[in-house]
Amino acid sequence: MEEPQVLSEVRGSLGVITLNRPRAVNALTASMAATMLETLGAWAADPAVSQVLVRGSGERGLCAGGDIVAIHRDIAAGGTETEAFWATEYRLNSLINAYPKPYIAYMDGLVLGGGVGISAHGSHRLVTTRTRSGMPETTIGFVPDVGGTYLLSRAPGETGTHAALTGEHLGAAEVLYLGLADHLIDFNRAEELFAVLESTPVDEALPGFVLAAPPSNLESWRPWLDAAYAHDDVEGILSALREPASDGNEEAQYAVETLGKKSPTALKLTLASLRRARHLDSLEEALEQEYRVGLRCLKSRDFPEGIRAQVIDKDYAPAWNPATLAEVRQEDIDACFAPLGERELKLNPRALSDAVE
Repeated sequence: MEEPQVLSEVRGSLGVITLNRPRAVNALTASMAATMLETLGAWAADPAVSQVLVRGSGERGLCAGGDIVAIHRDIAAGGTETEAFWATEYRLNSLINAYPKPYIAYMDGLVLGGGVGISAHGSHRLVTTRTRSGMPETTIGFVPDVGGTYLLSRAPGETGTHAALTGEHLGAAEVLYLGLADHLIDFNRAEELFAVLESTPVDEALPGFVLAAPPSNLESWRPWLDAAYAHDDVEGILSALREPASDGNEEAQYAVETLGKKSPTALKLTLASLRRARHLDSLEEALEQEYRVGLRCLKSRDFPEGIRAQVIDKDYAPAWNPATLAEVRQEDIDACFAPLGERELKLNPRALSDAVE
C-alpha cells in the first residue's frame, strides 16, 4: 500500500507532522492540506500536545510548493479542484498564524510557495544552511499567495518587492532578513533538537541550538533596491534598476535580466498585490485578496503556459500573452481584485472552527 502523504504522531508532548512526498519534494496537495488542517485542529484542543513540529521527509526540503502539475491538469479540464484546494490551504495558513500553541517549522532544503505558507506563519521558524526559500510564482505566470504578499510587503524597505518580482530562491541569511524565519540551526543537529522538544518547551530548547545569522546581501543592497523598487509601476522599477546596472552593478543587471524573463502580467499583478497588501490589517485580508486574484489567474493564459514551460514540457520558453509590459492593460489588472460575490473566501482568525470545518 502507498504510504500516507502526511504522517502525524505525538512524541512525548510534541505533535509531529511530516509531509511525506519526498520524490516530489513534499509538494502540497489538497488532501495534504486538509489532513494538516484536521490534525492541527485536533491538537489545538488536546492537552496532551504542548507544541507542534512540522517537517518534510527526505533530504531535499520541507515543501517545494503546491502541486502545480495537478493545478495544470485541473485548469485543462475546466475543473474546480484548485479553487477548493486554495480555500482549504488558505484556511490552513490562517490557522497556523493564529495557532494557540508553539508551531515549529523546520525549513530545511527547498521551501517554496506553498511551503512558505505552512512555515512562515508559524511562531518558531527554523532555517538551515541548506535552506533555499522564496516565492517563485512570477516564473509560472502566477502571483505570490499563501500570505506571501502580506509577508513580503512588510519586509525591510523594498527587499520584499525585489524577492516577489524576481522570484529568486534565497538562502538562510536572506530568509531571516526578510522576516520569513526566526533562527538558523545546524541541520546535523536537527534530530537532536527534535528529541529535546519531546519534553522541553521550544523557547527553553532553542538557545542551545541557534547559530549566529550570517550577513544578508539584501541588507547591503538596500540603497539601490529601495530606490528602484519604490516605483509603483514595473516599467519605472526596470528603468531605475538600469541606472546602477549601467554603472557596473552586477546584481542590478541580473535583476533586470531576471525580470525580463517573467510574465509581464504576473509582474504587474504581483506589484499591485504587494502595494494593496501593505495597507491591509491582517493576514486573513491578504489571503482573501490573494484568493480573488488567484481565481482570476486560473482563467488567464499565462498561468497554465508558465506551468507547461517550467514543469510539464520543461522547455523553459513560455510564450507570454501579452508579451510585453506595455501591452498589459491596467483595467485587466484592476479587475483581478474585484469581489467574487458568493465565491468569496471569508476567514475568521479567532475561530478555530472556521479553519477546520
